[in-house]
Amino acid sequence: MNDYGTRIPPTGRSSGERFKRKAGDLAAGAAGAAMIVIVLVAAMWAIEIVDYVVPGDLDGYGIRSWNIEGLGGIFLAPFLHAGFGHLMANSLPLLILGFLAALRGLGKFLLASLIIIVVSGLGVWFTSSPMVVTVGASGLIFGYFGFVLARGLFDRRILDIVIGLGVAAAYYSIIWGVLPGEAGISWQGHLFGLIGGIIAAWVLRRKRRAVETY
Repeated sequence: MNDYGTRIPPTGRSSGERFKRKAGDLAAGAAGAAMIVIVLVAAMWAIEIVDYVVPGDLDGYGIRSWNIEGLGGIFLAPFLHAGFGHLMANSLPLLILGFLAALRGLGKFLLASLIIIVVSGLGVWFTSSPMVVTVGASGLIFGYFGFVLARGLFDRRILDIVIGLGVAAAYYSIIWGVLPGEAGISWQGHLFGLIGGIIAAWVLRRKRRAVETY
């Protein structure tokens, strides 16, 4: 009990032991984050190679706006790209922002990705011109950007706040991508991806421990 009557249970560990445990957890989280994001991007490259080699056009399975059958493309569009140039442009920011988004664990990362994909995909489906097909991982990129920024604010962890500030400084210019601009670029996917990332950070925020006072 402290001087203000707040009962705080002892941890039973020294500060050195707690530091080592946290360092170990962070190292394990970083290794897992790197692995899952590399696998994710590798899968996108494998799909694009298949799309290039086999007859037909897999891009037709993307989000087809205002078409009921096109709703299924919400879950496929992030893995499809309009050529290797499109995929190359998305790969590096996806690796970096995806890695930072995945640092807090695979489960949260997968749930955050699902929320971003659904919010971004539905936004594209509702707001794009009818029957336009949209593909690409840009919604995920903007989603991870929003997730990493908002996570520090909602969780109030020093490390997450520092990471968020670093991401904001390094990638602040991409925020213009949420505005209508170049033809053929889905600003809707960018905007709703960003919104989806912020929603994911709120939904998956760290729960506060109850503290007894008297």
